[in-house]
Amino acid sequence: IGYNGAVCPRQLAGIPLPGAWPVTLMSGMATTVKSELIKSFTSEQAAVHHNKVSIIGTGSVGMACAISILLKGLTDELALVDADEDKLKGETMDLQHGSLFVKMPTIASSKDYLVTANSNLVVITAGACQEKGETRLDLVQRNMAIFKLMVSNIIQYSPRCKLIVVSNPVDILTYVAWKLNEFPKNRVIGSGCNLDTAHFRFSIGQKLGIHSESCHGWVLGEHGDSSVPVWSGVNIAGVPLKDLNSVTGTDKDPEKWKNVHSSVIASAYEIIKMKGYTNWAIGLSVADLTESILRDLRRVHPVSTIIKGLYEINEEVFLSLPCVLGESGIADLIKVKLSPEEQAHLKKSAETLWEIQKQLEL
Repeated sequence: IGYNGAVCPRQLAGIPLPGAWPVTLMSGMATTVKSELIKSFTSEQAAVHHNKVSIIGTGSVGMACAISILLKGLTDELALVDADEDKLKGETMDLQHGSLFVKMPTIASSKDYLVTANSNLVVITAGACQEKGETRLDLVQRNMAIFKLMVSNIIQYSPRCKLIVVSNPVDILTYVAWKLNEFPKNRVIGSGCNLDTAHFRFSIGQKLGIHSESCHGWVLGEHGDSSVPVWSGVNIAGVPLKDLNSVTGTDKDPEKWKNVHSSVIASAYEIIKMKGYTNWAIGLSVADLTESILRDLRRVHPVSTIIKGLYEINEEVFLSLPCVLGESGIADLIKVKLSPEEQAHLKKSAETLWEIQKQLEL
């Protein structure tokens, strides 16, 4: 009631008088803080998310991928899937509580793959780990059963997505993911030698006192012990190291540049021995690939793809070659000119993988 006994217009509008608590004037409608604070301005449906990324597996690698992708601001919706519901819920809450600091998008999580529906990109980090005394083939066979379930669920809810396979052995499991559902080859990508190449360039830079970004060179083939350092293409500002030292990377090299590649192979084992697992570098590597795909950057990355018909390789194996990544996944392959020795090593790498793959029952 106003000072003159009349009803105040503000009260009719349901707006509280200064110093008064909100009151409910219309019967049947409860007043909440949200309803008093916010007035709906549109009846349109919520905006459709355009960049949705799903990560399967919330172990150390999966969460390193998640935080790396979030820190780069690459997605407006992130979905996490894991069979361990307590860990999944804990990791999700932990990320959500940091939303203020990283401009966090929507984060959803569930053991049900429905949460991944309409993903642009799905990153697979889940899988069995190699146990003591277990052969590589044993590990692949156990992971195959896991992949059959994962990939079928992913494809069911996101038939147009791109897949990045990170689980090891990554080249064989990328082949398995492709073979299980005959997904278009451009949309099945193994993280491959993207990390090996980054480490290779870092080590070259350390030896020369130059930032790794200015050191150019590639590690191709298998992500593992049979990877191939392409010494014929290593250069700084366009100056090939081979022009300065023709035996660079060979056993005859007095400067022992070959040790640079040896450290790439050995370092993962060293890290695992010291901390039990590797995760940060591969997380950053996957975010690097994600950025090129979601932003259609058409940057060149050494990722695992089907190599049949190239470099005299006639089997359906997946190995890392320089690939142009964009919104379609792998848009193009770069035909690198390899030395005869490098091509022989690549072929040997393919044979190593095929010996395992040909025993798989897909």
